[in-house]
Amino acid sequence: MKIYTRTGDDGTTSLSGGRRLSKTDLRIEAYGTVDELISWIGMIRGDAVNHNRKDFLIYIQDQLMRSAAGLAWDRDNPASRNVVPETGSPSVLEREIDKMESRLRPLQSFILPGGKSEASNCHIARCVCRRAERAVLRLNEKEETPEVIIKFLNRLSDYLFVLSRIVSLETDNEEVKWSV
Repeated sequence: MKIYTRTGDDGTTSLSGGRRLSKTDLRIEAYGTVDELISWIGMIRGDAVNHNRKDFLIYIQDQLMRSAAGLAWDRDNPASRNVVPETGSPSVLEREIDKMESRLRPLQSFILPGGKSEASNCHIARCVCRRAERAVLRLNEKEETPEVIIKFLNRLSDYLFVLSRIVSLETDNEEVKWSV
């Protein structure tokens, strides 16, 4: 099977059931941004500081793949398979956030993203996650999307922020405080 099909040359792509949509459709934008986020999580997973978090980051990527699949699901096609994140996945993220926060000083101000690449990658992934969440919410205004996807993305952005702080702690990366 060849990687190129030429079927997208007309500016369309297909949902999991085969129905074709414009590549500019809200649904395509939503799952495309989730796909971008999956790659950012993969980059974070490759950072040596995250070696002990590798399995959890793979879990996150799996839940994001499920999110993308759920967004690509064609509910009008009975042959299309609906796959979504696990119902408890937002709670799984919350438990990890709580574990990491127990090692951190409470915040008294905003943090300017930056410093070492390991922490910066987490901040960039957090921003992409927020963009994915906004894209899914725009789609949800047009057509109902699985609530677990919205909750998972919202919680994941919190996780990525706290992960950036833990990574900063573990790599001796200065957290530059911002205050007015």
